[in-house]
Amino acid sequence: MIKFEHTVFALPFAFLGAFLAAHGFPGWRTSALVVIAMAGARSCAMAFNRLVDLPYDSANPRTSSRALPRGLVSRSFVAAFALISAAIFILAAWMLNDLAFYLSPLALLIVLGYSYTKRFTVLSHLFLGLSLGIAPVGGWIAVTGTLAVEPFFLAAAVMFWVAGFDIIYACQDVDFDRRTGLYSLPSRIGIKNSLRISAIFHWVMIVLLLLVFAWSKLSAVSWFGLLFVGLALVYEHHLVKPNDLSKVNAAFFTVNGVVSLALLIFVGIDLCLFA
Repeated sequence: MIKFEHTVFALPFAFLGAFLAAHGFPGWRTSALVVIAMAGARSCAMAFNRLVDLPYDSANPRTSSRALPRGLVSRSFVAAFALISAAIFILAAWMLNDLAFYLSPLALLIVLGYSYTKRFTVLSHLFLGLSLGIAPVGGWIAVTGTLAVEPFFLAAAVMFWVAGFDIIYACQDVDFDRRTGLYSLPSRIGIKNSLRISAIFHWVMIVLLLLVFAWSKLSAVSWFGLLFVGLALVYEHHLVKPNDLSKVNAAFFTVNGVVSLALLIFVGIDLCLFA
């Protein structure tokens, strides 16, 4: 029911926020608690999404084979799983510092609230981006126990990155979304126009990362990583065409997993060895 890829997208950015805050490795205890918090939050969000979207998932041929629609797990089990995951997240936040604990309910409200946005706005893709975009802010807070401007630029970059690839993923469900009245961007303005907006969002992501890297005075190692990420995003958009969506999964899971991990690896090496 919960795929590893769902956490891999956001976890590297949580660590990116933590690395930037610490100007290097944030320590084993903090790192372990960040992993636990992220796994708890993402597992809670995904389980909650499966519950509230069950009527749609059951009717959509693409998602009808998921565990909950097939009856492989029960609603009560998924609800309990979501509650336990939320408790783990809050406990990890409490063990980090006071600010992380005080903001944990707000974080849960954001990641759970996304599931309802598809019912009333085409901005649902940006709401999903926001739910992953708070990860680097959380990573920053985990290290410093304070808020600053820098991680919010990183959060905005993540938001536009996620919104961009979520638009690509939503192209698969255009006909279903139109029949059921869901508010995905492709179902409202068409696949071709949506892919253009997705590309624009990814360019915005690159610009925001440029600002973060310049602000943090990162070295050529990080800049090379950003170049790699830019080329990976170009490749992602090369894979998906308005009349050929056969490679959406490769674009969605593989390329974006590489993007998040590559940024963490290059910036992590930079901060740990050259800062």
